[in-house]
Amino acid sequence: MKKAKMIVSKDFTIGRTNERLFGSFVEHMGSVVYNGIYEPGHATADEDGFRHDVLELVKALNLSVIRYPGGNFSSGYNWEDGIGPKELRIPKTDIAWRAIEPNTFGLNEFMKWIGLVGADPIMTVNLGTRGIEEARDIIEYCNFSGGTYWSDLRKSHGIKTPHHIKTWCLGNELDGEWQVARKTADNYGLLACETAKAMKWIDPTIELVAVGSSTRQMPTFPEWDKTVLTHTYDHVEYLSLHNYIGKREADTPTYLAMPMDMEKQIQEVIATCDYVKSKKRSNKTMQLSFDEWNVWREPDIEYTPWQIGSPYDWVKFHMEDALVFGSAMLTILKHADRITIACQSLLVNTIPLILTEKGGKAWRNPTYYPFEHVSRYGRGEVLRTLVDSPKYDTSSYSDVPIVDSVAVYNEEKEELTVFAINRSDEPIVLEMDIRDFNQYTIKEHIVLKHESLHAVNTADQPLEVHPGQCQDTMLSDGRATSRLDKYSWNVIRFHMGL
Repeated sequence: MKKAKMIVSKDFTIGRTNERLFGSFVEHMGSVVYNGIYEPGHATADEDGFRHDVLELVKALNLSVIRYPGGNFSSGYNWEDGIGPKELRIPKTDIAWRAIEPNTFGLNEFMKWIGLVGADPIMTVNLGTRGIEEARDIIEYCNFSGGTYWSDLRKSHGIKTPHHIKTWCLGNELDGEWQVARKTADNYGLLACETAKAMKWIDPTIELVAVGSSTRQMPTFPEWDKTVLTHTYDHVEYLSLHNYIGKREADTPTYLAMPMDMEKQIQEVIATCDYVKSKKRSNKTMQLSFDEWNVWREPDIEYTPWQIGSPYDWVKFHMEDALVFGSAMLTILKHADRITIACQSLLVNTIPLILTEKGGKAWRNPTYYPFEHVSRYGRGEVLRTLVDSPKYDTSSYSDVPIVDSVAVYNEEKEELTVFAINRSDEPIVLEMDIRDFNQYTIKEHIVLKHESLHAVNTADQPLEVHPGQCQDTMLSDGRATSRLDKYSWNVIRFHMGL
């Protein structure tokens, strides 16, 4: 049996995970909102129309932040359409996704729902069809205490206390030709800079995210990022990056290696940020907001345009997708020193963690479990481990480690967690030197696996793919040995004491 080795020490660290790394994304897209988190008349819906079967699954993820309302949707959205008495709100066309937007779920409904979840909001302003004035008005409505038109309007809507939204995205993917009112880098950079100034003049405590290149495949990458940062560096705290890893026609070994491209993207964006930092002679280090990331495969339901809540990219992810998804999460953790915001995209029904049926059941996609595990056990100090793993090559990738892993140390809880993925079609032994964690014992070894990489969860078989406990880790004299099953996601937890 093949072996991989890992050395883990408290003294060699990458960085402490920011609470906002464990986030997701709710966009007015497909059935994410309508017939997803919000479905008046559903058997589990409360008086506000929030589905509580979905809410309970969301709460179990222990999300720290949720981005809203888009995404592409935000570039053509008038936020004022979704506030005030529902009976006075007017349905409109959403040209981003070719849907009817009824506006029965808007800003205040989202804030009430996210309060039930227990997460913090990240709000996106429209810098596509709108600009400085809209951004100034929405932050006055949300964060100003009172005595002005917009803050008093909020109070008249029953929201006496300001929302105090801390984090704001200055638009979304505005370099993309698919985007409503796309911009050149200079046009966007100037607009984002002036918008940032206006928003911070109203609330100096907020933090802002500038739009980076939509994908690494854009012909302007990373020139767009450099130009945007040249305009905005002194006025924003984050630059965004997005990545969707698509199965398409790839074979399994190639698909499992694709997070290596995500690693290159992160390194290149960091290099671009640091170039602008040096060019400006700045003392500020730009942080990254990976506010859209996920895996993607062909949807299971054909989209019907110009409907309310028609499923878009509604897909039952496979066991195979859960492994790639987990590897993407580990890639983000490996850069905890620079990535301080991350939002899985999207939460419900669109390439989701959670699937629903209109009027029916809600259940977990297989990708739900790696996210839940990292959200529960991945908070702490990410350690800089030394790993020696067998490798493989494909037609597109070379030197792909069979074992992808990350170790996280939570000093407060006196816990060490090793996340490990076996990318191969046979078991492998992972030998871990954890002698630096004297007196630690094995707490548990969780494994997510299935005999078929094409296994999915359905409404009738919601636990076809689900994690379980195993006894495949042994520890003696500070050396742990774990057997990692073929094509498996593993969470190996150690703690102080018996």
